[in-house]
Amino acid sequence: MQDEQPFRISVSQNTLDGLAQKLAIATLPAPAPATYTDALDSEDWTYGVPRPTLERLLIHWRTQFLPRWHEHQAVLNALPQFTRSIEVDGHGVFTAHYVHKQSTHNPKGAIPLLFLHGWPGHFNEVSKLLPFLTTPPANAGYPSFHVVAPSLPGFGFSSAPTKTGFAVAQYAEFSHKLMLSLGYTEYVVQGGDWGSFIAHRLAYLYGPKHVKAWHTNMPAGRQPTFLRNPLLYLQHAITPYSERDKKGLARTQWFNTEGQGYFSIQSTMPQTLSYALADSPVGLLAWIYEKLVKWTDGYDWGDDEGNFDEFPILWSPIPLGLSYFPQEITICPWTWSRTMGNVVFESEHDKGGHFAAYEQPQALADDLRKMFGKGGKAYGVVKEKTGY
Repeated sequence: MQDEQPFRISVSQNTLDGLAQKLAIATLPAPAPATYTDALDSEDWTYGVPRPTLERLLIHWRTQFLPRWHEHQAVLNALPQFTRSIEVDGHGVFTAHYVHKQSTHNPKGAIPLLFLHGWPGHFNEVSKLLPFLTTPPANAGYPSFHVVAPSLPGFGFSSAPTKTGFAVAQYAEFSHKLMLSLGYTEYVVQGGDWGSFIAHRLAYLYGPKHVKAWHTNMPAGRQPTFLRNPLLYLQHAITPYSERDKKGLARTQWFNTEGQGYFSIQSTMPQTLSYALADSPVGLLAWIYEKLVKWTDGYDWGDDEGNFDEFPILWSPIPLGLSYFPQEITICPWTWSRTMGNVVFESEHDKGGHFAAYEQPQALADDLRKMFGKGGKAYGVVKEKTGY
């Protein structure tokens, strides 16, 4: 651990002044003529973020949030953050930024848990989960965890890849080597969105020797086929879709037809888009805020808060837990979910969406407690680290 360095966020005054100037001269689309109603000037989200919404956020950012940036920075710096060097084969050495919150409740027996964020996301998604996982109430019977939440390469304060070909396997290697460098030779993984795909690959590449179990709040299985999943195929054939399944498939269809424009451009011509997002803070705000609203279950984002067929299903025998939230962007029937791995835990929730760790932190923490706690099917998977 000699390479580890404490990390604190410190945004320079020059950077803040430059941002203030850009916000001051930001240009929004012209209001529609008063003679007709234009969706761009209403609170209609059909075409994306409504102009009045973005105008409100812009004013708040310029007049309220930015002048108080140091207060927000202090809140972020309350998280125990560090950096260290991690080498990824064929891609060189990365500066890895991460939160590492160890349990004081049970330092020796706490379960090492790797938390992986997605896009649009960052390390702070873990912040609401940390109290539940690292400091459970006394005598409540809950397991405790040591939590590691990295900024994935190219996100936040971790360095970005400089070569093409940095994909899911490389993100998994980066994450695995980070856990080994911290002394966690056995650990469990939790992830949503992009973090779910990385967790899946970690289970396949490094389980069961190192990765002992994994959990996701974004189950993304495939329809079973007779050749690949004969028993599941038969179960699927004779099992009618439940109301949850029907609603989930409808939600997935909405995402596939109306919610994937960002994915098409970011996965084909990301550099072209990057110039606009890097230069325009308001453009970046609109690009991300749309996802925060459309991918959640009515979560009240304060003004201060700011189809995946190409990913193969790689079976791993290690225990897998699934949490279903109704406004996730893709929701598959339970028979499809079982193509993902050895499902030992499932939980269905009546509220929540894509950013479950932030929207419904206690519900997600409770699922992890049930899966890894006494009586759970993944209890004791990490040697001598039961959480008690």
